[in-house]
Amino acid sequence: MYIVDCDCHNDWHSADVLLPYLEGWWRECYLRGEHTGPRGAFPHGHRAWFHPEDFRRADIKPTCEEEEYTLMRDKHLNPNNIDVAILTGEEALETSTLANPHYAMALAKANNDWMVNEWLPKDERFYGSIIVAPQDPELAAQEIRRLGDHPRLVQVLVSHGSTMPYGDPFYHPIYRACEEVGLPFSIHLGGNGGINTMPFANGSPRYFTEAHALFSQPAQTHLVSMIVNGVFEKFPTLKMVVIECGVSWVPPLLWRLDAEWRALRKEVPWLKHLPSEYCFEHVRFTTQPLEQPSKIEHLWAVLEAMQAKDTLMFASDYPHWDQDEISAIRLPEGWTPNVFGLNALKVYKRLSHLIPAAEAAATANVGAV
Repeated sequence: MYIVDCDCHNDWHSADVLLPYLEGWWRECYLRGEHTGPRGAFPHGHRAWFHPEDFRRADIKPTCEEEEYTLMRDKHLNPNNIDVAILTGEEALETSTLANPHYAMALAKANNDWMVNEWLPKDERFYGSIIVAPQDPELAAQEIRRLGDHPRLVQVLVSHGSTMPYGDPFYHPIYRACEEVGLPFSIHLGGNGGINTMPFANGSPRYFTEAHALFSQPAQTHLVSMIVNGVFEKFPTLKMVVIECGVSWVPPLLWRLDAEWRALRKEVPWLKHLPSEYCFEHVRFTTQPLEQPSKIEHLWAVLEAMQAKDTLMFASDYPHWDQDEISAIRLPEGWTPNVFGLNALKVYKRLSHLIPAAEAAATANVGAV
């Protein structure tokens, strides 16, 4: 089986690794401790809830920078036979919570350069993400264009915490840049604090248990906003990836949205197709966290309704405490090659040269589930 892990978190032991990549005044801001959290660069300290193991598995506690990679290699990549690992950073996603967009983009840029120079060379299986702070879309677009032709950068990545829904025309400079360089726009769970709108419908929940179950709410808002505001009409080649937000909510949301469009289509005349059709053509979702009902047939019915054979992609969420193991993901017969490899290789165009290898692996394992 050919495996592409669409959410593999590479963090730092200390955010001081960014210092060589921070420019001018922003280096001084970092050294003075402005807007910093407990690990030195991003405001993780704003989180309102107790959470387990600092989000890491109990057996993955690096004591130095080099151990970050060796643990990933020895505890995840090698034992799980990962062919491609798409690096999604960690604390860098929290740049979206900072009030100063210039400092936020300086940190995101430093993170991207650190990842390109110090992580991608570590392993040929690694491909990276261009993390941007969406508070200033023009600055974000500059960063996308700066790194957009790098052959091992496969997506533009933001957190799903934001000041407004991502379909708003305010963000269109980001999508224009994504189209220009041929990279999908991806949103990842996170950024739920700082200047960002509280992502939960009736305010902050009291316990992390509640928050963890409700983190799909911002993803639903962003998906509806992207479709209804006509983003995929204005940017017809743009792809969107929704990472770590669950999937069981997708079919009922699209059913409702299709019904509303039929009744209220005069309000949004730029939409030429059913909202669900835009979703199935332009949007992809990752498996982690994949809901696990007591009867697997219930999950399979939901997956069938969202055309998951073609819209779902494997993600481990390594090294978090709720990481999904490959062996725990049960799919309908014949779906495995698509979900674990081919769907990702198709949406991440920089990986398309690997499709023959994935197809060969699928052919060699016909009947695998």
